[in-house]
Amino acid sequence: MDLNPPPFSTFYHDGLNIAYFDEGDPSGDPILLIHGFASTANVNWVYPGWLKTLGDAGYRVIALDNRGHGASDKPHDPTVYHPPAMAGDAIALLDHLGIAEAHVMGYSMGARISAFLTLANPHRVRSLILGGLGIGMVTGVGEWDPIADALTAPSLDVVTHERGRMFRAFADQTKSDRHALAACISTSRDLLSIEEVGRIDVPVLVAVGTKDDIAGSPQELATLIPHALALDIPGRDHMLAVGDRVFKKAALEFLARVGQA
Repeated sequence: MDLNPPPFSTFYHDGLNIAYFDEGDPSGDPILLIHGFASTANVNWVYPGWLKTLGDAGYRVIALDNRGHGASDKPHDPTVYHPPAMAGDAIALLDHLGIAEAHVMGYSMGARISAFLTLANPHRVRSLILGGLGIGMVTGVGEWDPIADALTAPSLDVVTHERGRMFRAFADQTKSDRHALAACISTSRDLLSIEEVGRIDVPVLVAVGTKDDIAGSPQELATLIPHALALDIPGRDHMLAVGDRVFKKAALEFLARVGQA
């Protein structure tokens, strides 16, 4: 299995065409991957080597392009991007594929979506890996209005906000629909309460780069979740942690332990 994009299929849910891939061993344990804001299934999971890593380990690897991203439909209406709606796409994909239960792994916005998914559908989730989002899931991850402004600015050259520049450059690199992303960023950051994360009753791994200035502490979030472990990804920021070898090794070990339980 290499790092080239796999073939994608589409299915229809909630008025939208959603693109996805279904790779690896069809008889292996399924793992559903949910990417981060302004990313895609390929950018988050294929190019950094997750599809290869998980596929080589014998998993059935499934990932979708979230609404507003990649090859999926991209509405410009902010009301359709709340996390429960985006989690609904992921559950609908499992339904579409006839999968009753899967491991679920999300990065950044995808981690938030994965947490909402698990709370609403605990019987569908065997384990949960939350990458790139720690206690920020509860406390928030800072001021994001400048990011929406940066996404809709006429060019990167006029964007001065540092985090705005980072996400605008990323959106340009991924050739994203910037107006869809601006709509998404305005409503996709709904928080979970301490009580809500405390109801996540599956094994959880929370993994955050030690130089990530967005996610918040993985330890603080893990202490709120009954069966959670925290992982520091050494020397990595929010953008670079996703493909880190330490993260991959820890994820495989975590999944193997869950599989033996």
